[in-house]
Amino acid sequence: MAVKKVSFNNKQSPFYDSVKQKVEAYFLNNNIAETGNFTLYLKSIILLPIALFCYIMLVFFLPSSVLVSILLCLLLGVTIACIGFNIMHDGAHGSYSKHKWLNNFSAHTLSVIGGSAFMWRIKHNVIHHSYTNIHDMDDDLNNRPFFRITSGDPKYKMHRFQHYYWIVLYMLSYTSWVFAQDFVKYFTGKIGTIKIRKMNTLDKFKFWITKFIYLITFIGISIYTNGVLNTVVGYLITALTCGFVISLVFQLAHVVGVADFPQTTSETNKIEQEWAIHQVNTTVNFATKNKFVSWFIGGLNFQVEHHLFPKVSHVHYPQISKIVKETCEQFHVPYLEHPTVFSAIQAHVLYLKNMGKAV
Repeated sequence: MAVKKVSFNNKQSPFYDSVKQKVEAYFLNNNIAETGNFTLYLKSIILLPIALFCYIMLVFFLPSSVLVSILLCLLLGVTIACIGFNIMHDGAHGSYSKHKWLNNFSAHTLSVIGGSAFMWRIKHNVIHHSYTNIHDMDDDLNNRPFFRITSGDPKYKMHRFQHYYWIVLYMLSYTSWVFAQDFVKYFTGKIGTIKIRKMNTLDKFKFWITKFIYLITFIGISIYTNGVLNTVVGYLITALTCGFVISLVFQLAHVVGVADFPQTTSETNKIEQEWAIHQVNTTVNFATKNKFVSWFIGGLNFQVEHHLFPKVSHVHYPQISKIVKETCEQFHVPYLEHPTVFSAIQAHVLYLKNMGKAV
C-alpha cells in the first residue's frame, strides 16, 4: 500500500520568510557566495591525499609493524567519514561550489567509498530533509528491528538493552550500508516505505560499476597484495571505525530527548505547523563553539542551520547561526542545542534507554 505523503501548514510561513530574508541579506551585504570557499577547498586538499596515502600504504606497502597498520586503518576510517561529511555532503546538496560539475564530482566521492550517490540524494536530500523525524517517513529512523526510536516502532525485549549494544551496531552500519541497504533499495525500488523514481539505464550502470570498482579497490587488490587475513582484518578495522563515526554524528542531531518526533493528523496526514519550524523542532545542534569538531564533521554540529539552508555550504553555518538563533527568539521557537559532544552523546544514550523501556 502506498504511503500518503506528509504535508505542512505552509499557507503562511512567517518564521521561514523572516529568517530566509535575513540570511539572504547577510550574503548580499557582505558580497559572499552561499557555496564553499577556500576553507572548504583546503579541507579537500588535506583529506583526499590523507585517504590516498593510507590506502597506498596499507595495500601496496603494508608496514611490518602491526601497530602502525592498525593506526593507518583507523586513520583511513576516520578520513573516509570526514570526506563524507565535508566533501560529499556539500556536493550532494549543491553547496560545495557554484559549478554544477564540481558539485557532482564531490557528490560522487560517495561512490568511491562504497555508497550510491543516486540513493543518497533521495534518502537524504529529499526524504530526510522533507520529513525529518516523522515515523515511517524519515528512513534515518528506520533501524527496525534492532532499535526502537519512536513510539510507533514495535517494542521487543532486546530494546531494553539498546543503550548498551548501540555502539556495536553503529560500527557495523557502514558495511551494512555498502553491501546490503543500497541493494535492498535497488531491488525493491523503495527507501523505507517510500517508492523512489525509477532508475534509468545509466543510473543502473553507475550503481553496479561503482559497487564493482569499490569491491575490487578495497577488497580484491588487497587480497592479491596482502592475502585474505590481512585484508579482512584491515578492512574491518577501517569500516567499523568509519561506521561508528558516521552513525554517531547523524544520530546526535536528531535522536535525542529534546528533539520532536511529531505525529501527523490521521485524517489529513498533515503536520500543523510550517515546514521550517518543524525542522527546528526536530533538529539539535551540538558543540558549536568547538572549532575542531566543526572542521572535522563538516559543520554537521550546526544541524539546525543545515536543515533550514541545505544549499548553503557548511563553512558559513557559524555566522548564520547567530541570525537563526536571533529569529528563533523573536518567534518564540525553541533553538535546541547541546554544549558539547559528550553531553549530546549522553542525551542520545539516555533517549535510547528511555525508548527501550517505554510502553
